[in-house]
Amino acid sequence: MSDTTDNADVTGLPVTRDAVTRPPVTPDAVVANHRRLVGYVGGGEDPEDPADVLAMAMVLRVEKSDPPDRTDLLTAAARAVALLCLDDRAAGDGPWAAAMDDWCQARIRKIARRARGAQWAAAQEVWGVTATEGGAEARAFVPGRVGDLDRRVKKLQIGGTEVDGEPPTERPDHGVVLWTNPGLDMTVGKLAAQVGHASMLAAKLLDADEAIRWRLDDCPLAVREATPERWRDLLEADASGTAVAVRDAGFTEIAPGSVTVIAEVVGN
Repeated sequence: MSDTTDNADVTGLPVTRDAVTRPPVTPDAVVANHRRLVGYVGGGEDPEDPADVLAMAMVLRVEKSDPPDRTDLLTAAARAVALLCLDDRAAGDGPWAAAMDDWCQARIRKIARRARGAQWAAAQEVWGVTATEGGAEARAFVPGRVGDLDRRVKKLQIGGTEVDGEPPTERPDHGVVLWTNPGLDMTVGKLAAQVGHASMLAAKLLDADEAIRWRLDDCPLAVREATPERWRDLLEADASGTAVAVRDAGFTEIAPGSVTVIAEVVGN
């Protein structure tokens, strides 16, 4: 079964009523999307009008009666971003390709919000990809102008994303690992955006064939909190090109240039 696009959001873009079903994975599309991520260099100036800023909205499902585990929620958020970036609809003549090109040529921005109940259900109708991990769910939306953000997402609360749980510190035997900085105190919403950045940058550590396999497996990854000793090693690995760091612009919560998350690929 394929997605249906039977109405439109406030930007005039089609939306889908199917939050789960995605198109089949086409290796050529994954390669094209992977090339875009590998070519991303970041930086650039923001437009004068804040409404013209290009950003990817994210929504974390945090039900009041049954909140998810913190690590599961961060993992779902990171996977949602990776899945969207490597989705067939983001490649070639796909309906998301132009938006992804524009976003990756600007300063990467992500904004995480909280949803529950009917709000979460409504958010599933807006162009994007939902990922699950354990009992957690998160959705990443096709990026666009902040001023054009769909009303079903715009009305959601940016705060209130805090949930319980501590990320493990042990290193997995293999796969994509996103290590959080043990010296920074960030809200779950802020950290969700940071691990989302890291899941994109992790593509730089994969060759085309590895990226295809990763996407076919639905972009498995692990979120871990580094020990101070491991963090020092990871910073050295980033400097040598065997890991890749997320450096925050410092718009919220932390100082500009702070390294928030480092992605590595273990055992490939």
